[in-house]
Amino acid sequence: MPDLAADPGWRRLLAAARRSLERTGGSLTGSVSLAAPDDAERLVVIGVTGVHRPAGVSRVTIRLAELDAFLRDAHGVALTEAVGDFRDRPAERARESAGRDALLAAAEAGRHAQQPWYADFLQALRRDGTLTRIVRGGLPFSPVVAVLDALPAAGEPMPVFAERVLGDTKALADGPVRGLVLRALARWHEVPAPVSAEQERALWELAGVVPDDLASQVLVLNLPATGGLLGHWLTDAAEAHVPLRVTLHQLRLAPLSIAVPEVFVCENPAVLRAAAGRASGALICTEGVPSAAVHAMLAALRPGTVIRWRNDFDWTGVRLTGAALARYAAAVPWRMTAADYTGADGTGIALTGTPAVTPWDPDLAAAMSGRGRAVMEERLLDDLLTDLERSG
Repeated sequence: MPDLAADPGWRRLLAAARRSLERTGGSLTGSVSLAAPDDAERLVVIGVTGVHRPAGVSRVTIRLAELDAFLRDAHGVALTEAVGDFRDRPAERARESAGRDALLAAAEAGRHAQQPWYADFLQALRRDGTLTRIVRGGLPFSPVVAVLDALPAAGEPMPVFAERVLGDTKALADGPVRGLVLRALARWHEVPAPVSAEQERALWELAGVVPDDLASQVLVLNLPATGGLLGHWLTDAAEAHVPLRVTLHQLRLAPLSIAVPEVFVCENPAVLRAAAGRASGALICTEGVPSAAVHAMLAALRPGTVIRWRNDFDWTGVRLTGAALARYAAAVPWRMTAADYTGADGTGIALTGTPAVTPWDPDLAAAMSGRGRAVMEERLLDDLLTDLERSG
């Protein structure tokens, strides 16, 4: 059989036939057309159909069944063989649909299946085509469900968690499983998807998994303690009113005990920097989402210590404050009321994101929604420093 695909008279005709076969899954019931055929193409169509087409004709059409019959008689091959390998797109779509359904069925058997954030996560994967790409690429999804089913963890090192859940210490170090789990965690905790290594670390720690106990840190001021080398460092730094940055690794070296009547928690380092050398109140700075080190430091507080917690007046900030109040029985809001917000409101940046509830002061969420402006902690700096100066 001659190489018809290389023949100028056949090349476009077979290409058009391939597109039709791919679109219909190999059906011969349709027709194909060539616009502005040249003489070689016109003569091929005449030869196949036995019908004359004059020179200069603008379009020629031929039925696929007729083309198939000609090829069988003249060359002993079917049209499907003559065009070469082609994709059966209807079959592909059916397989992909079945694959997506199977994947969703497995996902919906997970223990978070009744949670709105989980449904939103799966819907987003379907909407942006990620599920189809997973099916097409044969990417694993059952490990994603297994990881989410095992969360939240309890401050577990990532290699230990990965070995326990997936049987591979490096399974969450990189790759699509890690990316999909992080995407789910962002939905779970209602924070933006991470775009940096630091944001990824913070998101893992929100779920109780510690990627690196040296990278997990907490910034403190005026926080004397007892217990091991770190206790001495904290006490010396407190006596000098010098900020100290502590790692989770250091916090795990020896049991720590912190005896202060109250501790203040802020979000932004600017507050702690302003208080250094001026205020005596014990202060912990989360620097955004509280790290595992922050929670480990708070766990060292003696029973009865009051935790005065605050964040920026934005939707993420009030969610973080709400989470802290729910987690720590001794926690109370620190200047996180509607009155504090409206008193500091001005020309701040626009308030964006999904609104959150503020159960400790429902008027706060209403005021924030009404004014539509975020208020950063720095706007309340004078009042915060006054509180810190009175403490201690």
